[in-house]
Amino acid sequence: MANFRTAFVYVRDAFAGTLSETDYGYSFSYDKEYLSSAGPAVSLTLPLQKETYVSKILFPFFDGLIPEGWLLEVAGRNWKIDTKDRFGLLLVSCRDPIGKVSISEEKV
Repeated sequence: MANFRTAFVYVRDAFAGTLSETDYGYSFSYDKEYLSSAGPAVSLTLPLQKETYVSKILFPFFDGLIPEGWLLEVAGRNWKIDTKDRFGLLLVSCRDPIGKVSISEEKV
């Protein structure tokens, strides 16, 4: 299974796992060290587990982090990203969100 783009997911600045765009959709895996630290889950819909989550669509929790309405239009225009490119929007617009989860293109 080839990965196209990868996002590194942080919970309160702690590296929690990796979200990947694949041939078949998307996958999310918790980091082994994060699992052993017993940190909080990324969301209630993605509880802590060793197994990789797989979905044909972008996981609803991550999709919900993307701006909506007029903010979506502003984000698409400013970053020159098609508003249908949900993964691309996630990468650029969720670096410094209001909540506990942030997304980065690079592992920090």
